Amino acid sequence: MTDLAQRAEFRVKLFNRICIGVLIAFALLWIVPLAWALDTALKPNAETTKTTWAIADPTLDAFSRVLRDTDILTWFGSSLFIATLSAAGTVLVASLAAYALSRMRFRYRNVVFWLVLAGIMIPGQVLIVPWFRQFDALGLLNTWWAVSLPQIPTAIAVFIFKQFFDGLPRELEEVARMDGASYLRIYRRIIMPLARPAVAAVAIFTFVQSWNDLLWPLLVLSNPDIMTIPVGLATVQGSFGIRYADTMASAILGAIPLVAVFLLFQRNIVEGIAGSGLKG
Repeated sequence: MTDLAQRAEFRVKLFNRICIGVLIAFALLWIVPLAWALDTALKPNAETTKTTWAIADPTLDAFSRVLRDTDILTWFGSSLFIATLSAAGTVLVASLAAYALSRMRFRYRNVVFWLVLAGIMIPGQVLIVPWFRQFDALGLLNTWWAVSLPQIPTAIAVFIFKQFFDGLPRELEEVARMDGASYLRIYRRIIMPLARPAVAAVAIFTFVQSWNDLLWPLLVLSNPDIMTIPVGLATVQGSFGIRYADTMASAILGAIPLVAVFLLFQRNIVEGIAGSGLKG
């Protein structure tokens, strides 16, 4: 093996080791706080002020108190309904908009696409006051619709779908159009079945974002029966006082569904992002 080949191999090995080290560091940044939260939740409240990982008497009392003394199961159901509704609405609206931008030819199509992309740069906080006034005028405050509807029009979802649609071959559509298929039928029978990775990625990201959303639901929801997990936990944190075990137990219970979603659908997320052209 020549010196040049040995140097190239050394650089490759060094680069791989650096990448592994960076990945381990980031993994620890995520795992250590989660492990500390679980460790705190398994301690009696009297032991939570001790800065040690050791648990003298592990217990599930904190989880039992959260499940017994709060409406967390009701909040789970409400969060699940709102997040599912938001994800389904986002997939439908964003895919239709992306299909029009990718496959149809009309004036100022590129201008419309760039305007959609410009929406990515607008922070959601800027729209809170207009949204609130609109839903107040429509009488939709304190309803599930007030939480779901603002999350459906998502610029990044349109971009992901368009990039994915641009990579699909047009031959199938041309054959279907020769057989008299309409744009809507092609979208429903050809495009969307082929776009399952993008659908999965957009649906999962929207679901997670909706589940974690706090600020907007906190402003529009006051009925405990339809509160989401973040809003419900925010309203009862004060009642926990210095019961850190209860606080950590409630946070862990609220995060379990999201962890399950990522573990079950991580392959779909990777395939959707790779197929949309967002990879590096």
